[in-house]
Amino acid sequence: MEGRGMDKPVIVTVDDDPGVSRAVARDLRRRYGQHYRIVRAETAVQGLEAVREMRLRGDEVCAILADYRMPQMNGVEFLEAAMDMYPYARRVLLTAYADTDAAIQAINVVDLDHYLLKPWDPPEEKFYPVIDGQLDAWQRTDRVEVAELRVVGDRWSRPSYKVREFLARNHVPYQWMLAEDPEGAQLVAAAGDDCHLPLVVTADGSMLQAPDQSTLASTVGLSTTPATDFYDLIVVGGGPAGLGAAVYGASEGLRTVLVEAHASGGQAGQSSRIENYLGFPDGVSGQQLADRARRQALRFGAELLTTRRVTRLEPRGQARVVGFEDGGEIAAHAVILATGVAYRRLDAPGLDDFVGRGVFYGAALTEAPSCRGQDVYIVGAANSAGQAAVYLSGFARTVHLLVRGDGLEKSMSHYLIEQIQAVPNIEVHLETRVTGGKGDGHLQHLTLSSGGQERVVDAQWLFVFIGAQPYTSWLDDTVERDEKGFVLTGPDLVQGGQRPRNWTLRRQPYFLETNVPGVLAAGDVRAESIKRVASAVGEGAMAVALVHRYLEKQ
Repeated sequence: MEGRGMDKPVIVTVDDDPGVSRAVARDLRRRYGQHYRIVRAETAVQGLEAVREMRLRGDEVCAILADYRMPQMNGVEFLEAAMDMYPYARRVLLTAYADTDAAIQAINVVDLDHYLLKPWDPPEEKFYPVIDGQLDAWQRTDRVEVAELRVVGDRWSRPSYKVREFLARNHVPYQWMLAEDPEGAQLVAAAGDDCHLPLVVTADGSMLQAPDQSTLASTVGLSTTPATDFYDLIVVGGGPAGLGAAVYGASEGLRTVLVEAHASGGQAGQSSRIENYLGFPDGVSGQQLADRARRQALRFGAELLTTRRVTRLEPRGQARVVGFEDGGEIAAHAVILATGVAYRRLDAPGLDDFVGRGVFYGAALTEAPSCRGQDVYIVGAANSAGQAAVYLSGFARTVHLLVRGDGLEKSMSHYLIEQIQAVPNIEVHLETRVTGGKGDGHLQHLTLSSGGQERVVDAQWLFVFIGAQPYTSWLDDTVERDEKGFVLTGPDLVQGGQRPRNWTLRRQPYFLETNVPGVLAAGDVRAESIKRVASAVGEGAMAVALVHRYLEKQ
């Protein structure tokens, strides 16, 4: 094992081929030796010993490069062991072209940051740009290890589920325990005789009983209060369209604030795997994509407000005012509406009683481990339902995908249909509907209807992905919408030569502009939009370009 200098961040490289190992270390030292210490190991065992020693000494490891094909343990297994000691180190797998499938699998196992195909000559073109990017990402990462919150609650409690889901979607680590578990019971007893669950215990021992989301957000350090009362741009909604608008708005010099009622990512943020998003050939989870976009927006200077529900939009002269549920308000030159859509409720007797207690709208990824070895039922035929079916099949005994129509081809991407067909424990039930649900305290039975016949099945888990209901009722008559509530923009406002209602300008509305000048809509909330992540991000960027055009004309 080689290494030198004890006061620099460490780049670790492990490869069992001595020639390749020396070449990697040589290239790394040539470019990074002045600011980083390079540690080389020729076996995985030797590499883990080195990593353990560095952990004990308190050294910082910024990147770990591991060859895939090694005896004793392969590169994926090595990275998985090393990440327990250095969770913030960037992980790069070195692989031959024949092993690219293994590299793709590694993305799911160890959240691989990159894989490099060997050979990479010249390093100036194929090696250094990758390592530069990884080291830059590491430098920007907040590497302070934060003690986890502890959440104590009931297994089938809707408030407990909402707290866990909120923390997970906002990327806040926490430890979940049941109130009847020994440690959970001790914490409940310490909180007092009249403790209200869920109980949230912070790192310093403070206890929050059944906190609302705003209190919880402030406690874990999420921003809930605007820094000022006037901005260049307000973005309402933190899904792909809203995050895209925040990134492009802030990066182009607009003082930008994004307001989100729950957590960044929207519906896409709940997707277990998005595999057809441009630039991610190996797929990316919705949570990862949302987190990267959120950090990118913050890096450019955008302000992100969480747990602030917008209830009012009002033009006041040249200002556009956004009002909050608590009575507060902020104003800006322009507003982008990116509130997205929500899954429609399943109209079946009994189900509303079990929301958060066996019935979940959306992926609810926090529940997946609890489904292990049990039957799971999913309602829906679009990509979100397919992604959830594939993901949950890794936990459940059987995943039953219930489809109202006679096939998946009209609403689901071809790659997902092929994946579902290849998973043995996914069963697709066509022309099948859920017509009822029953249980004692939580969902226990579902009534299914197919071919005019009804049957009752034992079921504790139902995930619903049906339809799209836009969150636009708060707009009242200010902004024109279609009969389903989607926001009308651009050409849809001037059909038949009619001018938009209350439109005072000589020009026609821009493509994404509503009937209120300076108020634009992007993503799923817009009428006739393409319901895909890539198009939503694109519309967010386009909306910012149109905001610039609007401001120039003012």
